[in-house]
Amino acid sequence: MTVHATAPVTTTAAVPETGAALYVYGITPAGVSTPRSPGVGGAPVRLLTESGLCAAVSATPPRLRPRRRDLMAHQAVLDELASQGPLLPMRFAVLSPRPDVLLSQLRCDAAHLTRQLDGVRGCVELNVKGTVVPGSFADLVRRDEKLRALALRTRRRPDYEANVRLGEALARAVRREARRAAQEVLDHLTPLAVRTVGGPTDDEQVLSASFLLRSADEPRFRQAVDACARDRGDRLALSVTGPLPCYSFVDPSPAPAER
Repeated sequence: MTVHATAPVTTTAAVPETGAALYVYGITPAGVSTPRSPGVGGAPVRLLTESGLCAAVSATPPRLRPRRRDLMAHQAVLDELASQGPLLPMRFAVLSPRPDVLLSQLRCDAAHLTRQLDGVRGCVELNVKGTVVPGSFADLVRRDEKLRALALRTRRRPDYEANVRLGEALARAVRREARRAAQEVLDHLTPLAVRTVGGPTDDEQVLSASFLLRSADEPRFRQAVDACARDRGDRLALSVTGPLPCYSFVDPSPAPAER
């Protein structure tokens, strides 16, 4: 089994029956201390070392589900590892069938994984989201000629369908303004980061992006987000999550492991 940093949550049906199956938390350079926090299911965490790399693992519990306590245990182990240096974090429920398979994978992918660790060394991930703010309809109508004409027709001949058309046009205008503000925020924040990765958006959440930052640059980045929130708060509500392990900046494409 190849360990993927972005693997989806594994259901209990997918847990290997053998007791040797390993739950994998992340990969670090060799030499880190074993996390003291208990792992998922309360299992003790241990380190497997190969080719200058460590994989933090524990026994896979017989019933692996994304319960709050297990999600928190997973995060606590990652926090301990991240406090010691660069980390390639795995998402919840990444498994390897046996220790020898995982060690073989570390050996085969050592150069690839080491490059990734170097790429996130001294960095953290911050996620910025932006949601639509309803805004001032009067201001939108004043600035948009088509909206002004539609509003005038609706006032002159008010009926249900006219009101619906006006409401839909206003909603589209609000989303358009929010998307424009989101692009302005992205353009402003991207140069402050080492790398930027976009996330999923929809009609309400019009901005979702993860930023890889040098740890020393985090205060300046947060100040920039605050400035963007003040300048565009009538169109876009911004929130910041982090610092996080660098989930979004791990390349899950190592060579296949030996079996």
